[in-house]
Amino acid sequence: MFKELGNMASMLRQAQEMGGKMQEVAAQLKSKRVSGSAGGGMIEVEANGQGDILKVKIDSSLSGDLEMIEDLLPAAMNQVSAKAKELHVEMMQSVTGDMNLPGLDEAISKFTGGA
Repeated sequence: MFKELGNMASMLRQAQEMGGKMQEVAAQLKSKRVSGSAGGGMIEVEANGQGDILKVKIDSSLSGDLEMIEDLLPAAMNQVSAKAKELHVEMMQSVTGDMNLPGLDEAISKFTGGA
């Protein structure tokens, strides 16, 4: 019984440590940048590590070609979103890698869509 209480105390300590580290990761993700592009770079999208879109660049050769812009923009945004998720997972795994928290790998897998 005392061994189980010791294990529980250890898990609680790990969870508290992880909470602080996760806040640090969240702050770091805001400062990280990822980019996605489509149409051979005719459209470029920049986001932070949390997936917030920061900038969109559209090549001037596309001016007036609304249909092309409408096709390429979602592709570039999906690419940058996937890169932000990958970065997020990498950083979270670097924080939680040495902690044995049941179900964590499954939760990360669900967040990334099985990646």
